[in-house]
Amino acid sequence: MNAISRRGACPALSAPMQTGDGLLVRLNPVAGGLAPKSLIGLGESALRHGNGIMEVTARGSLQIRGLTAESARLLADEVDGLGIAVRIGMPVETGPLAGIDPEEIADPRPLAERIRAAIEEAGLAPRLGPKVSVVVDGGGQLTMDAVTADVRLKAVRTGTSVQWSVSIAGDTLSAKPLATVDEDAARDIVVAALRMVAEKGREAHTRDLSERQLASLAGWHSVAPLSVLPDISPSRGEIGSFDAGSPFSTLQISETIGESVISPLEGEMSGRTEGGASRKPIGLFPLAGETFALGITLPYGSMPAQNVIDLAAQAASLGATEIRFAPGRALLFLGLSTSSSLKASAAALGFVTDPADPRTRIAACPGTPACASGRIATRAIAETIAKESADLLDASLTLHISGCAKGCAHPGTAALTLVGDENGAGLVVDGTAKALPAAYRPGYDAARGVAGIFAAIRDARHQGENAAACLARLGAAGIAELYRRNQ
Repeated sequence: MNAISRRGACPALSAPMQTGDGLLVRLNPVAGGLAPKSLIGLGESALRHGNGIMEVTARGSLQIRGLTAESARLLADEVDGLGIAVRIGMPVETGPLAGIDPEEIADPRPLAERIRAAIEEAGLAPRLGPKVSVVVDGGGQLTMDAVTADVRLKAVRTGTSVQWSVSIAGDTLSAKPLATVDEDAARDIVVAALRMVAEKGREAHTRDLSERQLASLAGWHSVAPLSVLPDISPSRGEIGSFDAGSPFSTLQISETIGESVISPLEGEMSGRTEGGASRKPIGLFPLAGETFALGITLPYGSMPAQNVIDLAAQAASLGATEIRFAPGRALLFLGLSTSSSLKASAAALGFVTDPADPRTRIAACPGTPACASGRIATRAIAETIAKESADLLDASLTLHISGCAKGCAHPGTAALTLVGDENGAGLVVDGTAKALPAAYRPGYDAARGVAGIFAAIRDARHQGENAAACLARLGAAGIAELYRRNQ
């Protein structure tokens, strides 16, 4: 271990990132998950060498916090000693039940490996930014719909065969479709798109590609194999040409050439909550052989390492064979034949075991004191609100609590956002953490301000009306006034 990554990069095991509570490392097991014994060993390493906090990110990566330069080296040595192989290079992500889900349309792992090999062969990884990623989704019970990516591949059935729908820049709702193709073409389109991105520099993403480039990607598969395409021009960064005979007219990206055609790839990998519609990774997921996976989540993605150790030990005693990290800040316990005992243990240890838990409606970054950029104690505020206003945190409403204006935990719009800055805890209504707050309270008193808003919702809500609709009716100015009252 000989590097420390800058903030905003990806804190790999070999390049920890500085945060407010020391160094942070992130790891993704090559095998997809860990044996309970290995996770216990990793938790014990986190206790020895870090501050005893473990996290699972919104993308399903494991993080260990509070390290020093020396202890991070020791942690890396112990990871090797545990026999945990961690993935390096550009992320090419598959679903948490990839290859074992009986409802999966196709196993995405072979295609993902082919894409990784092609990226390596093309020498693209060093030329791409640390947050460029690819998702290969085989479908099934736990999709990757809510995970943003530069290129998305999703298995679809076409008659008796399986093909791959290719889209660009976003989650399943915001990404722009390119084409539906076979496995070979899907791999080649991914590599072509990444070559275009690499030509634009390490700060670029597929959202930066031009309509002309998108058109060439969308139409190429029906014309010629990638190997005969000309290299990307240094001056134009494009493949192919665009003329009256191009396939752009079949590309469902925008109504006119002049419109912006790519949605931004939002947020930072370290703890973001992506948009999109997908089942929460909480509950039981049937697998083959009359077994199932039990999904639980870490509240706000964070847990004391000892709690993780205790739960893994209980899982081992109940016959769990593997524990996987899943998008949505979750752990999936595989190989179980019964779940009630483990679910009860998880709840007692503070994990989220019910998809209706109000904590699932709150996105909160580490905040102070964990993050050097944080200005408010985000997790403490979140816990207070979840306990006092559980009935108002329905599925219509997302509350984002951000330690600073970067908005790492939820880069998109939220109904209510609390953001810390030099003035305290600002409130943004129907916006992001980067927006100008409409009202302020002291950080220590922010939960009381939100409680005032929720009290007004209880009083004003019509029968059958959800919380978000009632908020819209109250109006941004009225909500801001409710928040700043009684200071």
